[in-house]
Amino acid sequence: MSSRSRYTSPVIAGARFVAQHGLLKPFIWHKADVTVLGAERLDGMHGPYVAVSNHSSHLDAPLIIGALPGKLGRYVAAGAAADYFFDVWWRKGLTALFFNAFPVDRSGLRGRRGLATSLLDDGVPLLLFPEGTRSRTGEMGNFKPGAAALCISRDVPCLPIALYGASEAMPYGKTWPGKGKPPVYVNFGEPMRPDDGESVMGFS
Repeated sequence: MSSRSRYTSPVIAGARFVAQHGLLKPFIWHKADVTVLGAERLDGMHGPYVAVSNHSSHLDAPLIIGALPGKLGRYVAAGAAADYFFDVWWRKGLTALFFNAFPVDRSGLRGRRGLATSLLDDGVPLLLFPEGTRSRTGEMGNFKPGAAALCISRDVPCLPIALYGASEAMPYGKTWPGKGKPPVYVNFGEPMRPDDGESVMGFS
């Protein structure tokens, strides 16, 4: 199996679904009081898309993947920092198993955009964090243009997602959720498409 075909393999997707919804989601939902908002906005979505979200915690990707409806989340591939999640074999393997992950550079998608573009062309939705890194304060930083450029170049919708409370549940620098069961919200926005002729910076 080629490295790219693993993103679309039904067998691997089935195993990943079991890992995500049989192990990861129950654990996260046990550690946090998760509320999902706006799921009705996803009813008409189909085909590839680029989901974007604020980023303040290592809980962000599992929260979003756990909250996505099955038909939209089964093949979604999460962009993960190449210099952290792909630096050693075991972390690369776990990241691929749970998040169907592909490597991105923290500066954006420079040098990796070819893979991201190919995945969208193959019908694989993407989950990206356009800030490029986790917020140290919980406040949202500026978005880098890579996600917007992909939406424009491949003519796919952008799914905006807002996360609230993840940084309190598992702050920056922590490797395990804290005690208690803090409230966390996953809020899906209306899918958006760039206007004709809209610039990358304008859509970003």
